[in-house]
Amino acid sequence: MRTSVSRNSSTYQVPSRRTARSSSPDAIALLKADHRQVATWFGQFEHTRSAERKQALATRICNALKVHTEIEEEIFYPAFLASTRDTDMHHEAVVEHAGAKNLIAEIEAASPADDYFDAKVKVLSEMIKHHVKEEEQPGGMFAEARKSDMDLAQLGQQLKARKRELERQQAEGAH
Repeated sequence: MRTSVSRNSSTYQVPSRRTARSSSPDAIALLKADHRQVATWFGQFEHTRSAERKQALATRICNALKVHTEIEEEIFYPAFLASTRDTDMHHEAVVEHAGAKNLIAEIEAASPADDYFDAKVKVLSEMIKHHVKEEEQPGGMFAEARKSDMDLAQLGQQLKARKRELERQQAEGAH
């Protein structure tokens, strides 16, 4: 059984658990790996004094978060909503993303020479820590997704493919 979910004129298939499994990381493992990578970069940012290194890390963090939020909003969140019907959890996650995106835009428009640059990156880090905790805690979005009929293996493949596509677009745009 598949449910189609439409977002921004694209339709993504929400596969059921009955779809064949693969050896690729499931959707939750992929999203958690993104969380860990960004947390590492935030830690590195906090401990560096070099303006050049801060700029590079802030750019890396912002780019990764833009890709991560997009794949969640395009693929994972619609599948979660279709499977669980948990509008409260879904809406809270989308609102948290909106706040992060606003701060990302401010960071991208700034530089380490700006008075509030470090503070903006610090606040973004705290926002993301909160968001990750909400998704990963017992009873959170990931736990609810695991209890649902979502085919997390198939969603993981979709997330991975879309992530690669967005990262390629970012790399092309940087040149």
